[in-house]
Amino acid sequence: MPAARKDPGARVLRILRLLEREYGVPRPAPSGDLVGRLVATILSQHTTDASSEAAYGRLLERFGSWESVEAADRRSVAVAIRAAGLAAVKARRIKRTLGRIREERGRIELDFLKGMSSRAATDYLLSFDGVGPKTAACVLLFGLGRDVMPVDTHVHRVVGRLGIVGRPALREATFAALSGVVPRGKALSLHVNLVRHGRSVCRARNPRCGDCVLARNCGSSGRPAPCSDGS
Repeated sequence: MPAARKDPGARVLRILRLLEREYGVPRPAPSGDLVGRLVATILSQHTTDASSEAAYGRLLERFGSWESVEAADRRSVAVAIRAAGLAAVKARRIKRTLGRIREERGRIELDFLKGMSSRAATDYLLSFDGVGPKTAACVLLFGLGRDVMPVDTHVHRVVGRLGIVGRPALREATFAALSGVVPRGKALSLHVNLVRHGRSVCRARNPRCGDCVLARNCGSSGRPAPCSDGS
């Protein structure tokens, strides 16, 4: 086996370049509202982007501010975010998260994360109920512009099929395995383009292997590995 095939860092770099050639290089655009980014990512869990975006818009339309969401009846919040699914669970998590931030900070804001290291900010976010590595990484990447690579369902599926870091059964294991091999400064590009590729080509069902720019680098081309995360 060629040395490059054994080196996950070299494989990731080659895949990154192919994806950038196919989809372009995403431009960083950190969100100014870190609380909004956290809430939006909680809403995105176990649902589609369209559904979570609709729920987020409805939440802001209905309540207008995070203070109003935190003060509202949980059932009213659940009704507002119904489009995202698991509304009762997500409403409880959102209200608890907002309430804890207010109690700790005196107001509902997360701007203090900007002065923390990525590790410290991640640990803080992980201390909230319902916030896992993917949610925390999304806040850091899209909210703070940090070079952190989130692993969602699409990334986990595509990386597993490519066999870059083996075939981890859990997204958390894929996240840990990728953390040391993503080229510096390229977490945003790799994440966004793997998601694009997972949606359009390397789909959970009926993947378009014949149209895949990564086919020559894929250990599963023509016989995609089953998805262990229900994607």
